[in-house]
Amino acid sequence: MNKYISIAIALFASVSIAYGQANISPAKAQSEKIIIMGATVHTGDGKVIPNGYVIFEKGKITGVGDATVVKFALTDAKVITANGKHIYPGFISPVTELGLVEIESVKATIDHSELGDMNAHIRALIAYNTDSKIPATLRSNGILMAQITPQGGTISGSSSVVQLDAWNWEDAAIKKEDAMHISWPASPRGRGGFGGLRGMTPGGADPNERTQNAIADLNTFFNEAKIYAETKQTVTNARLAAMKGLFNGSQKLFIAADSQKDIIAAVNFAKNFGITPVIVGGDEAYLVTDFLKANNIIVVVKTPHSLPTNVDDDVNMPYKNVAKLHNAGVTVVISYASSDGFWRQRSLPFVAGTASAWGISKEEALKAITLNAAKAMGIDKTTGSIEIGKDATLFISAGDALDMIGNKVEQAFIQGRNINLDNLHKQLDKKFSDKYGIK
Repeated sequence: MNKYISIAIALFASVSIAYGQANISPAKAQSEKIIIMGATVHTGDGKVIPNGYVIFEKGKITGVGDATVVKFALTDAKVITANGKHIYPGFISPVTELGLVEIESVKATIDHSELGDMNAHIRALIAYNTDSKIPATLRSNGILMAQITPQGGTISGSSSVVQLDAWNWEDAAIKKEDAMHISWPASPRGRGGFGGLRGMTPGGADPNERTQNAIADLNTFFNEAKIYAETKQTVTNARLAAMKGLFNGSQKLFIAADSQKDIIAAVNFAKNFGITPVIVGGDEAYLVTDFLKANNIIVVVKTPHSLPTNVDDDVNMPYKNVAKLHNAGVTVVISYASSDGFWRQRSLPFVAGTASAWGISKEEALKAITLNAAKAMGIDKTTGSIEIGKDATLFISAGDALDMIGNKVEQAFIQGRNINLDNLHKQLDKKFSDKYGIK
């Protein structure tokens, strides 16, 4: 009994650490016109305005340009002087379980996956926890939006795009059910391992046969879903009904695939149903760039902070993958893959910064976590760049936001709302700095 009491106390302590700090209330709607003057404006679409201005009111951007050329009245607005600083569109974290997991060692705080293989009816949005302490740590690095994505199974369910300052999931949603997520049945790879000399698993199943069976099941499910979407139904099938958006074009299809063989198979599978997919992972996407470009495929590349997939690969290949795709004309999005931890999503801008050191410009790396990400999720008409008419979701940094030293977010706005940049990490830093007299 004492053993179980000790475990309970330990779990209570871990929960207390995560929830012991006061919640940070979401910001109120923008009430006055705001003009930011004098900063270097990185628009997110590849352009840079060295001495620029950004105007926004009622949550929308109403003016962007060169402050040395355009003259306008400043008396009817709140003016923020940002000389020597930088303005960026809010970064977007794709394919993340943010808000679905709080403490990995406490099962009750984990809600990112369901049992079963064909879980098309699962909606990650309704499990998104706006009271999580984690999103605030991302906002402090300029990540203001995220694609909340379910995990597990062959069909994991639908993701939704949220902004990271909200009272509840309804308030947070920017685009509900933006994409359906599939993990492509991976073909056997490598030499030796569990496959041994005969290519058999310890249980005796042929991995090639297992993969083909999984693809056949997926094909059957998609055929049934397509028929369901095209015919009038008297009885609702939740799993099949959830797929309708794929066939009427209102929803994207994200397919996780890494090897060149699987990438080609996944794209061709989707094309057979009239769908242009987004590939997630793409470790070997650089080997099939012509195919990807010809089929207008967007690739969401996992963090380059990893080892190469194949033993014969260049050890720096994960760093070069983004540049190889971009230089071949493929639209690239950079992610900090869900499997790498939800807390670590805050390092997304630095992952983009790493990519910029291996063959692409800083502005193209920025585009990979702003406008390109918005295009992949189907929200580029309203966000993803600093343009007139789009949401005023942006931030001011003292320096280069893709660099750990330069990323010092001083003010951030989500749909024009001036959000609180405090977070648990800052609170703990101050607490123990005060305790030990560290300045």
